[in-house]
Amino acid sequence: MKVNERELVLGILMEVTEKGQYSHIVLREVLEKYQYLDKKERAFITRVTEGTLEHMMELDYILDQFSKVKVKKMKPVVRNILRSAVYQLKYMDTVPDSAVCNEAVKLAVKKGFAGLKGFVNGVLRNTAVHLDQIPYPKDPVEELSVRYSIPMWILELWLKSYDNETVETMLKDFQKEKPLMIRLRLGQEDILRQTEGLRKELEAEGIELRKHPYLPYAFYLSGQDYLGRLDSFREGRFSVQDVSSMLVCEAAAPGPGDVVIDVCAAPGGKAVHMAEKLRGTGMVEARDLTARKVGLIQENIDRTGLSNIKAVQMDARQTDTASIGMADILIADLPCSGLGVLGKKTDLKYKITKESLDGLVRLQREILSTVKEYVRPGGTLIYSTCTINPSENMDNVHWFLEQNPEYTLGDIRKNLCEELRADVQERGCLQLLPGIHESDGFFLACLRRRA
Repeated sequence: MKVNERELVLGILMEVTEKGQYSHIVLREVLEKYQYLDKKERAFITRVTEGTLEHMMELDYILDQFSKVKVKKMKPVVRNILRSAVYQLKYMDTVPDSAVCNEAVKLAVKKGFAGLKGFVNGVLRNTAVHLDQIPYPKDPVEELSVRYSIPMWILELWLKSYDNETVETMLKDFQKEKPLMIRLRLGQEDILRQTEGLRKELEAEGIELRKHPYLPYAFYLSGQDYLGRLDSFREGRFSVQDVSSMLVCEAAAPGPGDVVIDVCAAPGGKAVHMAEKLRGTGMVEARDLTARKVGLIQENIDRTGLSNIKAVQMDARQTDTASIGMADILIADLPCSGLGVLGKKTDLKYKITKESLDGLVRLQREILSTVKEYVRPGGTLIYSTCTINPSENMDNVHWFLEQNPEYTLGDIRKNLCEELRADVQERGCLQLLPGIHESDGFFLACLRRRA
């Protein structure tokens, strides 16, 4: 039985927009369930799903220009059929307009809305004809909001810290299609020889490897369909990780035999990276709150076969007396608003609210106040988030240093590549911006406990 790709897309959109599920999780589950589909079909499902969610505010704005029934008043199934169809009309030249309209009508009928097939057809054909004549808002901030599908409050937050050009650069970068970023395993083998071996193997499977400028073991991987099919991935020879996350371990600069505690570790990328950098010495304890998250960490440990790392279920808000003064390095990559990874988690910008930021800051401070005790005198606490929000980043660092005079900022400049040294703030903090830097939006701070 042939799978209807657009029907699968609709199902994902319904889960995300009506049931509050996270798009990257639902999409991954669907692609795993239908991994027998060919590369082209899977690529279509991924692109239309992610594109519709990424551009959703703009798509709704466009639909409101051509429909007497406003988007908010439409039946949820019809609303999502129209959204994904308008995305195809506007952003996918390879799909003929007539095919987009016809398939949308067929899907509406199949889902029990035969009475609305004339409405669906009329709205889409009218949109297709006049798509290039749509007037966008005259207010510059409102126009950015519609054109890049970003809530006004997020724009206003960023415009307090960055100029219009920088903000628009970030918005453009979020909407760019990017290759997967991977980290080569740091084993005994020379990185250059390791890279060449992996490159030849991947090229034989139609996959391209391209070096990232910041780190010798960071690469872009493109042309892949399903990582689980690659022997090199299953054997743990590389891990999926953004370079911003890799920089946490670079800033921490672990030494042989170090004890490392990662308090919010899932899915385990930084913890595994740290264990690799220790070259079989020391011990990394990768902790997280739930059994599901600890299971994700354990999957990564099992895949890499490392022996100097273990996964433990623990609440970072509760003091673990056995850990007090034990860590040479403590990694606190804490729950945050995720405003730096909107290009990967396309629906996050619609879920996070201005009001929820205060709660996140309180949680971050609660965890930092607990885990600071685990760092031995002379040890290092790395605080990081994947957000672009001063209250979760520099403001938290300044608060922490005021509250804890036994800590000071450590100088990370010597541990970073030359391209990033000039961007380090106050010697020990780095805010990465998408489009400005070749990375996600990310913040890290190196806090040293006085000896």
